[in-house]
Amino acid sequence: MRVLIIPASRHGGTAEMGRVMATTFRGRGLDVDVSQPEHMFDLAPYGAAVIGSGLYLGDWLGPARAFVDDHREALRRLPCWLFSSGPLGEAAPEEPISEDLIDFLLDLTGAEEHRLFGGRLELERLSRTERYIARWAGATDGDYRELDEVEAWAGSIADTLLEVGTG
Repeated sequence: MRVLIIPASRHGGTAEMGRVMATTFRGRGLDVDVSQPEHMFDLAPYGAAVIGSGLYLGDWLGPARAFVDDHREALRRLPCWLFSSGPLGEAAPEEPISEDLIDFLLDLTGAEEHRLFGGRLELERLSRTERYIARWAGATDGDYRELDEVEAWAGSIADTLLEVGTG
């Protein structure tokens, strides 16, 4: 089975999570492609998809939102999982992504599940405007991703795909 991973990332942290997932899938014998949403146009070759986005002010990046909107019919026909990355330690809002947005994305794609993971913030990599917003929100530098959790989640997805005999 060929699996598509779309990790929409502005500064590389979410993209790295996608690469961790890809390594896990490949280790289980699945064929995997990783692509940014704006580079993917045809989902026909794929038997499953994992789509995620970094969170900025509680929302997915525009290219990720456009991807799921543009490909919603194809995604609804595939086993599909969604993830978000972005909570940043103690500075994270109590609800870093709204339940309404999660429900909307799940309904739009027919995804099996949405998983929320911590994010990474490197202030020196941000634009002046992004640094201002990060400081205004009380966010601090740090890597709050737990890549072992990402790997475990990807492993459970791979096991599910292989269990149903599609791998």
